[in-house]
Amino acid sequence: MSQTSRLAIIAHDGKKADLVAFAAFNRDRLAEFQLVATSSTGKLLMDKVGLEVECLESGPVGGDVQIANRVVEGDVDAVIFMVDPLGQHPHDPDIQTLLRICNVANVPLATNSATADALIGSPLLTVHRTGL
Repeated sequence: MSQTSRLAIIAHDGKKADLVAFAAFNRDRLAEFQLVATSSTGKLLMDKVGLEVECLESGPVGGDVQIANRVVEGDVDAVIFMVDPLGQHPHDPDIQTLLRICNVANVPLATNSATADALIGSPLLTVHRTGL
């Protein structure tokens, strides 16, 4: 049985333009994945890039935690989180939870466009994975 790999995408407000540029450049590759994103990030990917995305809540009201939960449940294969390291984020505990959960679960996590590019190009993150 084969199924499409699942990729979660999040971007802080200060990095949304970078994400849209990254996604537009990599549109064909990203379209091969099942995408899930926080609300405003997902809407940008749908409206500006034309990708099909399942949208969860926005980050500040629980979207980061929803994605962390999916990582724990094994429902996300990798995460792209375009982090704004210079911004202040009132939901920082949720962000830290997501980052910690990715490390605990050994789920690939990219926090900028350079690592996101390496992640989606990696042969280790295959578009079709075999379910056992």
